[in-house]
Amino acid sequence: MTVGPMKVALLGPIAWRTPPRAYGPWEQVVSLLAEGLVARGVDVTLFASLDSVTTARLDGVVAHPYNEDGSYDGRVWEAIHIAHCYRRSAEFDIVHNNLDWLPLAMSDFCGTRLLTTVHGFCSTAILPAYQRARSQYVSISDADRGPGLDYAATIYHGIDVAQFPFRAEAGETLVAFGRIHPDKGTAEAVKIARATGRRLLICGPVHDEVYHAEQVLPHIDGEQIVYGGNVGPAERAEILGSAAALLHPIGFAEPFGLSVVEAMACGTPVIAYPLGSMPEIVDEGVTGYLAPDAFSAAAVLDDALKLDRARVRARALERFSADRMVDDYLALYQRMLG
Repeated sequence: MTVGPMKVALLGPIAWRTPPRAYGPWEQVVSLLAEGLVARGVDVTLFASLDSVTTARLDGVVAHPYNEDGSYDGRVWEAIHIAHCYRRSAEFDIVHNNLDWLPLAMSDFCGTRLLTTVHGFCSTAILPAYQRARSQYVSISDADRGPGLDYAATIYHGIDVAQFPFRAEAGETLVAFGRIHPDKGTAEAVKIARATGRRLLICGPVHDEVYHAEQVLPHIDGEQIVYGGNVGPAERAEILGSAAALLHPIGFAEPFGLSVVEAMACGTPVIAYPLGSMPEIVDEGVTGYLAPDAFSAAAVLDDALKLDRARVRARALERFSADRMVDDYLALYQRMLG
């Protein structure tokens, strides 16, 4: 589908490069959206760090993302970044905000239609920014909708399925992917692996040093429990595809869960705790299972390993491709423009 000269500004985050070199889920989604819109004939300007790689027009105020360059104070430069985008906003049909609540606090200075994707509704404390803003909202799952807000749509994230090739043969190792933090349940994944006697590979950045030191690190022995560090896209595909199953024993209401979808795209089933979006993302008995605790998760592992990996991948491609995400956003833009 090709459209006319719609002009869209994608206001992206500047914590990591777009697309990210390794971790950076918001940046990854924004990158896929930018590339997909450009391919459909949309005139896209991406506001991101200036080392970003894109076929869209690139604009921004920081040479490098603030998580990679200590000379930038993230909060200060995010405000400058937003102001720079809004200074140009009248040039566009839509400004699509992917930078959380701060652009909403400044929304009166946006000179065109404003759309905000809420990449995780973190707290009711930020509601005043949402309630006062002149913006339409997109949730990334029905479970992640904030109270009292009027949403234009729920649009699930998409992934570049070509980056996650199908693996028909499962490996023996369980994988836990994501930030090492109580929210992501890294220690719970260790419990599940211990209960099943299987090897566990943990991948992701350490976001809670105390939790890591006290509840994860003592179990890492380099044999049954292994830490693989923070890995990039190519390694993600290899690790997720060769896994027996992905463990996602979260301790919070997960807004979406990109690693869950990436694993499914490889054909790898998922065992997740039923919090947040997981009942929406995991099709029980098809792409994985939901379990309330480590004991229950260990008990359903054998059933998960019997799932048809080709069917797991087919369902993931049907529901979570980048093309589907881009089409959904483009349809919403067109509705906004009347």
